[in-house]
Amino acid sequence: MVTILINIIKVVFLLGFLVFIHEGGHFLVSKLCNVKVNEFAIGFGPAIWNKKIGETKYALRIIPLGGFVKLEGEDEHSDDKRSYSNASIPKRIAILIAGGTVNIVFGLFVYFILSASMGNFTTNIVQDTIDGYAAQQVGIIQGDKIIKVNDKTVRNQADLTKEIQKTNGEETNITYIRDGKKQNINIIPTKEESKNIGIYFDESNKEPIIIYIYPGSVAEKVGIQAKDRLMKVNGVDVSADLYRAIEEINNLKEDTLNLTVQRNNTNIEFQMIPETVYMYYLGVNLQKSDNNFINNVYFAFWNTVDFSFSIVDNLKSLFSGNVSVNQLVGPVGISSIVAETEGIYEYIYLLALISLSLGITNLLPFPPLDGGKILFLLVEAVRRKPLKENTEFAIQSAGFFILILLSVFIAYNDILRIF
Repeated sequence: MVTILINIIKVVFLLGFLVFIHEGGHFLVSKLCNVKVNEFAIGFGPAIWNKKIGETKYALRIIPLGGFVKLEGEDEHSDDKRSYSNASIPKRIAILIAGGTVNIVFGLFVYFILSASMGNFTTNIVQDTIDGYAAQQVGIIQGDKIIKVNDKTVRNQADLTKEIQKTNGEETNITYIRDGKKQNINIIPTKEESKNIGIYFDESNKEPIIIYIYPGSVAEKVGIQAKDRLMKVNGVDVSADLYRAIEEINNLKEDTLNLTVQRNNTNIEFQMIPETVYMYYLGVNLQKSDNNFINNVYFAFWNTVDFSFSIVDNLKSLFSGNVSVNQLVGPVGISSIVAETEGIYEYIYLLALISLSLGITNLLPFPPLDGGKILFLLVEAVRRKPLKENTEFAIQSAGFFILILLSVFIAYNDILRIF
């Protein structure tokens, strides 16, 4: 009972807080733009608390899954000089963009703080080379500072790995610094064969917990799901060792892979034929950075940049069809994930991730999201007159209907994944 209560508090606080800062962004910018705010509410449904201070009523409503700022003249005609409809287009855009911007800035700031507090970052300086790999064969040595791969900047191990994979094994130009002098060398990365079934693990967890299934992958086709815990690989117990699980899959000698996963305290067996994929390596181990303030801020900044671009890339993948709508998670799924977080770090990390995703999604140019409303204002600025009320209402209604259908579909999938 206590666990259930704690989980409810965790979910309500996270969703409520993100809504609060989002609507708070709209509220503060409205005040700065001298637009009258009639109500600032967190939640929907009947009010369980409300108080009027000055011209604005502040309310806490019973369903903590949203919120709103009600502006004078936003949804109805108003002759008030301080109404939203009488504000200039730049002011209205500023008000609309404020909510999503606050979520994005908050998410990035929190992720940056978490990243900086962890320390122990990898630099771009070679600690040693691996026998038989490309780096050693072309003469890269300890102390070399790798700064570019095919003119793409390298700051750490993640950058190096990403850029080497992009080469697809073709001849690659490496720029490095040795004894203060910049040098260039062409190299063919070492090619290694591995097995891929399309599952991704939570690398912050020592146990092999699957967090994502790649759409169309072997794993998806046989029925493996996110949140499954990998127990055995071809009979080998890997339940407590993430890296052993990865090693057993990658070093598979047979054509067939047998996996045992745990789902809802029940073990389920799957059999599949993995896809053969090729990975490319330079063959270097990079030094760790000194754990000091300047280094932590520097590397945390670039980690945060990579984090934000990964969110954008995920959205691009959704619209390009590389990610299935089935992989989307709504309030039900988010609540389940939040409830399962362990420790304050994991909880705050999820808070940052959801805040950033919420902010970016909310600014997409799709009605009735804030981004869609901004699009209408830009059209109004170009036309020098607003769209007809009937036309705008029809577009907003169609967009709202689509979002409702999508929300129901996502909620249905969330429920299936949970139960």
